[in-house]
Amino acid sequence: MGYELLETINEPADLRKLDRKRLPQLTRELRDFIVESVSQTGGHLSSNLGTVELTVALHYVFDTPADRIVWDVGHQTYAHKILTGRRERMSTLRQYGGVAGFPRREESPYDTFGTAHSSTSISAGLGMAVAAKLAGEGRRVVAVIGDGAMTAGMAFEALNNAGAMDANLLVVLNDNDMSISENVGALNNYLARLLSGRLYTSARKASEKVLGVVPPMWELAKRAEEHMKGMVTGGTLFEEFGFNYIGPIDGHDIDTLVSTLSNIRKLSGPQFLHVVTRKGKGMEVAEDDPILYHGVSKFDPAVGIVAKSGGKPTYTQIFGDWLCDMAAQDARLIGITPAMREGSGLVRFSQEYPERYFDVGIAEQHAVTFAAGLACEGLKPVVAIYSTFLQRGYDQLIHDVCIQNLPVVFALDRGGLVGADGPTHHGAFDLSYLRCLPNMIVMAPSDENECRQMLYTAFTLDTPTAVRYPRGSGPGVTPAPGMTALPVGKGEIKRRGQRVAILAFGSMVKPALDAAEVLDATVVNMRFVKPLDEALVAEIAAGHELIVTVEENALDGGAGSAVLEALAGARIERHVLQLGLPDRFVEHGDHALLLKQCGLDSAGIVQSVQSRLHR
Repeated sequence: MGYELLETINEPADLRKLDRKRLPQLTRELRDFIVESVSQTGGHLSSNLGTVELTVALHYVFDTPADRIVWDVGHQTYAHKILTGRRERMSTLRQYGGVAGFPRREESPYDTFGTAHSSTSISAGLGMAVAAKLAGEGRRVVAVIGDGAMTAGMAFEALNNAGAMDANLLVVLNDNDMSISENVGALNNYLARLLSGRLYTSARKASEKVLGVVPPMWELAKRAEEHMKGMVTGGTLFEEFGFNYIGPIDGHDIDTLVSTLSNIRKLSGPQFLHVVTRKGKGMEVAEDDPILYHGVSKFDPAVGIVAKSGGKPTYTQIFGDWLCDMAAQDARLIGITPAMREGSGLVRFSQEYPERYFDVGIAEQHAVTFAAGLACEGLKPVVAIYSTFLQRGYDQLIHDVCIQNLPVVFALDRGGLVGADGPTHHGAFDLSYLRCLPNMIVMAPSDENECRQMLYTAFTLDTPTAVRYPRGSGPGVTPAPGMTALPVGKGEIKRRGQRVAILAFGSMVKPALDAAEVLDATVVNMRFVKPLDEALVAEIAAGHELIVTVEENALDGGAGSAVLEALAGARIERHVLQLGLPDRFVEHGDHALLLKQCGLDSAGIVQSVQSRLHR
């Protein structure tokens, strides 16, 4: 496949040398390159195909990196990376030591703000715009945010603040949840050029000067203008925030994008451009099913994604099946997700129990307090949320759930290392930030069946509870069809050995058992991080020379720390070796490779224990 034009672009400065008439060819080559590249590495596809023209236009019009482009979430930045000197390294995308799947400041000066969670772009962009103003610098700042990310409160907090400032900030709303018919699109493209042009701006200022002498007349004219723009474009809301609203325009019309952005670049103050795009643009199967093609593994572009049959069920699937089974037994169950229906395993539940299913949008804080309100009225909310996303609702978790001791179940997906998505998505801190909270019960299953039983156990309790499970499949234990409540705060001995006892939590039970065969060690599946089985810890400590704790969580304040506290409280002195994630942000890469590098595979456990014994 030829990339005649794309191969001449090694940085945006090269792009800006192109004749504007050649940009459509570049966008075609860029889109083809993304499909070919992602088919070989896996990654986010439909979101990146949808922003090709917008990315080209932004770098064509703005003087990057002197001008700043801040991307929201960042899962749509492959075109940005390709145009900013990383084209030849895209074969390493999301691999250890390779190009990250999201913007990273240390990777490129064009990645102005590191991200991977949503709704941060306007706040960060405003900070950069204010910094430029304070320094007397004329650089421009663009924040690109999707319509999904606009559902989060943080985005509106930033809009509210930005509209009250005279900073040169352009917010581009990448709206991919609606389409534009040809006629409406043409009309809005025309209006966008008009509303962003100097003629309109000059006329507006002249009217303000003339009519400003008679305040009622100016106010009448201003309101007429706002209502006209609002009726045609729906922009009144953003005008109320203090932005000059422009759009919506066709986000796949490169000529309109360049014209409109060129006009906006000349304007001062907060500007808001509404751009409509289509996820998966240019790849028919991705356009038809953008959710399926959102995050993909390697695939044949000529065939598309072929559904895999068989194989071990993932923990996410185990949760989804349990949720439906539990809902059939108890009408009080409510399922909640902050915009992660597919990722959290709620598709079947949303179809079978639509009246009890709530997708609250990208609003983790709201999701937690919404669940608290439901619990106050006697319902049993289950919040399906990723470990790193719950961090965003931590204040609500403390104040609205734990202080009131409300029975909310948190199904905590992606606990531990998640692989290619990297440090922004690793669930590295949940055991630490959860176990310090009064009233909270924290469980970590060692296999699929235990996950199902723990979820049921959590549902039966009248207190806040979290069941924390990893991404992907477990060791392959078929879940029992029924549900049995586990005794709270009780672990189980999985293997008896000599000298060394390994206290393993959740996903680390399997590698601990493998390591124990070499070490002839005792292995305990602790099950509960809180309340910890302190009696079992004391019993094990009495009969072993070395206690080893293993967890797929940060060592500081984690499950191993809980064991140390229990031993200290019981005045038991034993040598303790803590194994877990290091005090640094672990890079992106293959999950097995990352575990090995952190010393958390079976060989790493053996090596660490033997080194300690031979001191």
